[in-house]
Amino acid sequence: MRLLQNIAAIAKGLSITFREMFQPTTVENYPDGKGPLRGAVFQERYRGLHVLQRDENGLEKCVACFLCAAACPSNCIYIEAAENTAENRISSAERYAKVYNIDYNRCIFCGYCVEACPTDAITHGHGFELATYNATNLVFRKEQLLAITPAHEGENAMFNASDPEKMRSITR
Repeated sequence: MRLLQNIAAIAKGLSITFREMFQPTTVENYPDGKGPLRGAVFQERYRGLHVLQRDENGLEKCVACFLCAAACPSNCIYIEAAENTAENRISSAERYAKVYNIDYNRCIFCGYCVEACPTDAITHGHGFELATYNATNLVFRKEQLLAITPAHEGENAMFNASDPEKMRSITR
């Protein structure tokens, strides 16, 4: 009796395999597609390259509280804080992140940094092309991570770039 159950289970599994084998294959048209993502399709919750957001006045949202770096299990975020002055206003708070680096050699895209941020300064974008031959190119600086426009005017620089060449230049 047990032997018949095993054979039935194997036959059921093979039937699914053979049924799927004769279905047409669906593929994305990446890298030859149109638009800034060149045919790639993402879910909204996709965790891609991080983006440092700006507020509605165009100032940086990051207040250098170090909570994202403390929450990071792979210790890939490095921050140096500096004080804002009346002449040189970078963020709306007393401090701002003078240096904000993310080492994508170590990042596991867990999202803990996004959850820990009290000002919603760091978010996951839709950037996905991180491949490089040089590991030092995977340490992204603040200038590379900072959104061009405030969050209410668009998703982020990576996702809204209309020109693929411009998008590549932003990531490098």
